[in-house]
Amino acid sequence: MRELITSQVAIIRRDKWLLSCLTWIPVTLAIMIWAIFSQGIARDLPIGVVNLTPGTLSQQLIRYYDATSTMRVHKQYSDVAQAKGALVRGEIYAYAVIPSQFDKSIYKQLAPQVSVYYNSQMILVGKLLSSAFTQAQGTFNAQLSTLGHLSKGDATLLSAMGKAVPVRTQITPLFNKNSNYAQFLVPAIIPALWQIVVVVSTILVLAANHRDKGLQPWLGSSPVKSVVHTLLPYTIVFALQGFAFLVWFYLGFKWPMNGSFAVILFAQWITLIACMIMGSAFFFLTLDPARAMSFAGAFTAPSFAFMGITFPVTDMSSLAQWWRSLLPASHYIEVQVSQVSYGHTWVQSLTHLVPMLGYILPLAISVLLIHKHLQSSQHSAASKHVKASKQAALEESV
Repeated sequence: MRELITSQVAIIRRDKWLLSCLTWIPVTLAIMIWAIFSQGIARDLPIGVVNLTPGTLSQQLIRYYDATSTMRVHKQYSDVAQAKGALVRGEIYAYAVIPSQFDKSIYKQLAPQVSVYYNSQMILVGKLLSSAFTQAQGTFNAQLSTLGHLSKGDATLLSAMGKAVPVRTQITPLFNKNSNYAQFLVPAIIPALWQIVVVVSTILVLAANHRDKGLQPWLGSSPVKSVVHTLLPYTIVFALQGFAFLVWFYLGFKWPMNGSFAVILFAQWITLIACMIMGSAFFFLTLDPARAMSFAGAFTAPSFAFMGITFPVTDMSSLAQWWRSLLPASHYIEVQVSQVSYGHTWVQSLTHLVPMLGYILPLAISVLLIHKHLQSSQHSAASKHVKASKQAALEESV
């Protein structure tokens, strides 16, 4: 074992890409992702307002927009074209158009229409702005209705408010009470990146050993055992990476944890083994690191998108659901969510890992490919030996 670790350390020192994938690249990626979402809650998103007839009520509505924690009125424009241009240039995320005769229409109880435009390509931003506009507009409408009932002189303040808002709703978000985007997205993005790191690093490890030792000396005596021994030290590195982000999030940041770390760590071990199986299958498919990397990139690229965190799995197409079932991180994230948010028992959580028994198939394929490459190598060596013997015999005869 000591000799194995010494040889792998020497290989890592010579292969800078492998060293980077095992050390600073995953750490840098994790820190960058956290830094992007570290604010947690989107606030003061710049918006514009096109007020076609400035008046008391229209200015009051604008103040309601600006009073929300999500939005900040960046600028008021004189026409729609200016506001649209600012939205296209990215200066603002949305703009509202207050129609002409706004105040008069309200006094005449004609219900004028305020139009809001936002960039729906930014899904999260669009959702936040839509909710904020609805909230501000609802508060403004409730105030107008309350004042209207009070002006008639036949209602108290409470009864007027009851008529304005007959049903009041209370929406309480579960499992993420502050709607913290860092707490929502980062624990899913990091495992997706971790999966990519494990698959890519496995390919680099196998390629480095193949390059340094040669296929026959490396795997000739006992192929499967040799591959397992080669990859065994790296499982500790990958497991420490997974354990590190759990400690960072749920102990360092003290994010809510309703379940057991032990269950999640067990799921991580199963996940990293599955990822290493897939990396091995990609490499032994061609023994070409570049092609193996291409296969790995195509396989793991949609990891986060197919996890079901930002988009419901039930609404995915059949192809997307099938591809999702192939990704180890998709099964792992189910265990993580069930423990962190729901506090399920270990039996309930680990049932999500049952489909990962399917990785026995790529494992078997990898073993067959290894034997196939060894046979080809032996035939190639034998043919070279025959040619060398014939050449020597020819030289002797001459």
